[in-house]
Amino acid sequence: MTHSDADVAIIGMACRFPGADSIERFWDVLREGRETLTRYTDEELLAAGVPAEHLADPRYVKAGQGIPDVDLFDSELFQITHDEAEILDPQHRIFLECALTALERAGYDPERTEGHIGVYAGAGMNTYLLHNLSERYRAASSVDHYRLMLANDKDFLATRVSYKLNLRGPSLSVNTACSTSLVAVHSACLALLGGECDMALVGAVHLAPPGQGYHYQEGMIFSPDGHCRAFDAAAQGTVIGSGAGVVVLKRLKAALADGDWIHAVIKGAAVNNDGSNKTGYTAPSIAGQAEVIADAQEIADVSPDTIGYVEAHGTGTPLGDPIEVAALTRAFREGTEETGFCGLGSVKTNIGHLDTAAGMAGLIKTALMLEHGSLVPSLHFTSPNPDIDFESSPFYVTTSTTEWPATGGPRRAGVSSFGIGGTNAHVVLQEPPARNEAPRGRGRELLVLSARSEAGLRRATTALARHLRQHPGLDLGAVAATLGLGRRGHTHRLALVADGTRDAAMALALGKEERLLRGVADGEPSAPVLVLTGTGADEADARELYRSVPAYRSAVEACATALARAGEPDGLLAEGGVRAAFSHEYALATTLLDWGVTPGGLAATGTGL
Repeated sequence: MTHSDADVAIIGMACRFPGADSIERFWDVLREGRETLTRYTDEELLAAGVPAEHLADPRYVKAGQGIPDVDLFDSELFQITHDEAEILDPQHRIFLECALTALERAGYDPERTEGHIGVYAGAGMNTYLLHNLSERYRAASSVDHYRLMLANDKDFLATRVSYKLNLRGPSLSVNTACSTSLVAVHSACLALLGGECDMALVGAVHLAPPGQGYHYQEGMIFSPDGHCRAFDAAAQGTVIGSGAGVVVLKRLKAALADGDWIHAVIKGAAVNNDGSNKTGYTAPSIAGQAEVIADAQEIADVSPDTIGYVEAHGTGTPLGDPIEVAALTRAFREGTEETGFCGLGSVKTNIGHLDTAAGMAGLIKTALMLEHGSLVPSLHFTSPNPDIDFESSPFYVTTSTTEWPATGGPRRAGVSSFGIGGTNAHVVLQEPPARNEAPRGRGRELLVLSARSEAGLRRATTALARHLRQHPGLDLGAVAATLGLGRRGHTHRLALVADGTRDAAMALALGKEERLLRGVADGEPSAPVLVLTGTGADEADARELYRSVPAYRSAVEACATALARAGEPDGLLAEGGVRAAFSHEYALATTLLDWGVTPGGLAATGTGL
């Protein structure tokens, strides 16, 4: 599989989507073909503040695509005071949490990461300020107006993440309505390729008022029953949903060199605007959409006949769907006359239209499909919209979960997102490169976990045990490195030495206290003191260190050479006595220094002082 210098890797992902509070649960929703729509009772709607007269209106749809717990926020994790958290737009709160999760899943603690990390982010309309803080705003002083502005304006979404996570790359808020997410991806890719940053956090968030339905009006984009039937003859619109998604991007060559986990590769992206050549400001344009798709394919340097799937904007409207398929067909016809070879789907049939975060949902869905080598169903499709000529087009709607057939080249996909106002974006993705087989690691690995509370530590322990049990093929050395170097250290801590993923999962799940070392860190860590007793180590332990730790091995070999025993380092450790003890402790100290541990003091006795 060949790669270009312009390729960008997706190395981390996080989401809060309807019915899915994690990437794993989102994949479950997709592969199982589930719709996450929630139906509300009259009592629930009244409690959410919906006027009683709305409930009696037959046009009021008592359903929505929401996410739970939007009122919950761990403000202390981000050093945000309680009074600031109270006025902070929940979109900013959730995006902060997703941004940190995405970085952690990528294996990077920003405090220990060299290089610049950029932030490219967008948010939807702030309904929290309108519905919850409006009276407070009217009565506020000029100082409080300023505080409310900082806590609620879209301008401060990206820069707040940069400030709270100490990220020093470019920090831009991006807003182009429904295409916000993919425009942010495009901007971040350009910054990465231009050397403006070494990694980029990219994403978007949209929160509708929780627990409420909506009014259906003929001719608008809202579905009369809450279902989105993209490309179907019965399609009548979509339902607006809440959600957030964030990805971590890095130049592919750098990601490969650093051993990052790669979910998918961005081969190219393009952005344009329809201009005025359409029926109205909010109307879509065949010409504009076709142009941006063809541009993205040209930038990616891929032929359309190598693309096996397109994640469409797919709002499920009688007007929008035929225009989108016509535009896709026009773009693909610049490079192929084949028919029926490319799958087509829309995540909006699962989780609704997430507004500014819609493109991020489509991007994450498609990256997961490429990573798993599977096509997943687009829901509620039984017969095609009569205004869509699928038979003479390159496309068919995917209606079941199937293996994504390999056709001799890498699997590729396109993702589209079109914003009200005419800003269009398209991204071309490719499956991740084959992962190298993990090198044989040490016999045992140190796993460390931490949390801000004992309850949080228990949840983290349970989650890690579950993850290791579900992924027994993981390289335990890589897991240990990610936990040790790619996570922030918190007050409540746990450590475990394990000899494999199964062993670690069992010890964590069963809570084997004789193997779990627990502690509570008190304040800032002080410099360690190196204590050398002069007694050496158990022969088996020394042999294991020599076998598995390069720095230790080099130091022992240096001792053997100095003692005129070159070529006999293992014999030196095995013979016992002061020479073996000195060699072991010298090698141990050298290893710690090599790992970046700088002792604040030394306490020792015996040979070598």
